[in-house]
Amino acid sequence: MRAVLFDFSGTLFRLEQDESWLAEVTDEAGKQWDLEAQTELMRRMTAPTQQVVKLSQEYQQAWDERDLYPDQHRKVYLEVLRSSGLTEPAQAEALYSRLIDPDCWTPYPDTAPVVRRLHEAGVRNAVISNIAFDIRPALDRIGIGGHFDSVLMSYVEGVIKPDPKLFLRACERLGVEPEEALMIGDSVEADGAATEVGCRFAHVEPSPTDERPDALLRAVADHGVSL
Repeated sequence: MRAVLFDFSGTLFRLEQDESWLAEVTDEAGKQWDLEAQTELMRRMTAPTQQVVKLSQEYQQAWDERDLYPDQHRKVYLEVLRSSGLTEPAQAEALYSRLIDPDCWTPYPDTAPVVRRLHEAGVRNAVISNIAFDIRPALDRIGIGGHFDSVLMSYVEGVIKPDPKLFLRACERLGVEPEEALMIGDSVEADGAATEVGCRFAHVEPSPTDERPDALLRAVADHGVSL
């Protein structure tokens, strides 16, 4: 194996539930949301592929294009928040700003060690993310930005997973054949499509970061790389 392709959300990093973000979130009656409602709201904000609320035709187009155009991303996620019961615009805007802030994303415990060791072993690394904001500051924040040979973000590339063009483009930039690359991600639908062009695929669960200490280490080990 000469290259590893990583998904971002739910794979390298996770948008963790932070009580302080939702402390002042209230429903239409002015009542603070309970923990179950807060957890469901965060799930809706980070679901990788499945549509989380019913949308009108106008917002359906925005949903389909959310990871291609930042304005569509903002439009549809504010609607998701409104449809989920967050009807106060200022509260929705504040929560949405957290979603697109790279500093608000938490790395998994083995993210930095795995990426660093792969780089030191001469394995080529890339990120392939369906995303509408720049994730590179998150990588730089934990000291691994320089260990990636390429970072492919859908809103920059103009294509989203599971389109095979994105995986082929990543392999081309890394100078490897698809058969020489492993794709690691939390979505069988989006990330697992890498197998259609010949890449191998390892699935990881998008669990809370404190519940998933070594899934990336195990994923690369299962494909013949001991770090």
